[in-house]
Amino acid sequence: MSCHDETCVTCSDEAVAVTVVRLLERDLALVDTGPGREHSREVVSVALVEAEPGDTVLVHAKEAIAIVRGAGP
Repeated sequence: MSCHDETCVTCSDEAVAVTVVRLLERDLALVDTGPGREHSREVVSVALVEAEPGDTVLVHAKEAIAIVRGAGP
């Protein structure tokens, strides 16, 4: 299975770009979802990516699925 266009072929959801604030135990990370979102900080899994604090990652279903290269300040 793979994703095409901007939505998931399984559930039609979109991945959301968030910023890693800090890494936690058990392959989890605290992320900043940005202004205007219901919760500005959430915990997500980073088990599938090698994320570091400050990285922008794409998150789908509370799982980071990719690191966005060239993003950020």
